[in-house]
Amino acid sequence: MSRIATKFASLKADGKSAFVSFVMAGDPDYDTALELVKGLPEAGVDVIELGMPFTDPMADGPAIQFAGQRALAAGMTMKRTLQFVRDFRLEDVETPIVLMGYYNPIYSMGVDKFLAEAKQSGVDGLIVVDLPPEEDSELCLPAIAAGIDFIRLTTPTTDDKRLPKVMQNTSGFIYYVSINGITGSAEADAGLIAPEVARIKAASDLPVCVGFGIRTPETARAIGKIADGAVVGSAIVQRIADGQSVADVLGFVTDLADGAHG
Repeated sequence: MSRIATKFASLKADGKSAFVSFVMAGDPDYDTALELVKGLPEAGVDVIELGMPFTDPMADGPAIQFAGQRALAAGMTMKRTLQFVRDFRLEDVETPIVLMGYYNPIYSMGVDKFLAEAKQSGVDGLIVVDLPPEEDSELCLPAIAAGIDFIRLTTPTTDDKRLPKVMQNTSGFIYYVSINGITGSAEADAGLIAPEVARIKAASDLPVCVGFGIRTPETARAIGKIADGAVVGSAIVQRIADGQSVADVLGFVTDLADGAHG
């Protein structure tokens, strides 16, 4: 099994939901970001989503937009992002890593080259928010052929007619975007989300993780009770922007992970 499938199977056996964290590769700089990411597993993170810095992140709110800008200003590129994964893998060969972002940097590098280097680096999955299932031949199918999971987003507007199309060729887990809008724009409401998670799980055997709008351990705990995982990005990234130390950020991550696992 893939690292992602192995992790979710282990958590399920333990009766736990996953805690998935997002950070931007190279934010605020390469070395600080690497120190932080290396500390995430010990802080309780089960799956690491690593942002691929891009100039035009259309689905992201200010916190993650600024994180990408800081990373780009610090010299991050796609090649350095893949090197970042390699450096992480020198000490951790178990924690799943999912690269999240947009198609343009991948297309610019070349899909075949990107996938070969991503696999060699130790990347387990991809979330590419601007490639719909109608474009699976662009990246989704080649990624799966290369042994990299392609994780799809579903939203509150993904109705029963659209859902089967979104589910096709999806692997790893399903990412349910809990709110309409950009990242960090509203608080997730577990009561409203629960029926949607149940609807998605009825259509797929894959784990369903909920992201967008989770900022506190209490919300992470509420989401963990109704889904297979909780995803937090903006709340963590904002603490990096505020200049908190790596130790302080990891302390916050630990509280979130405890909530999701509880």
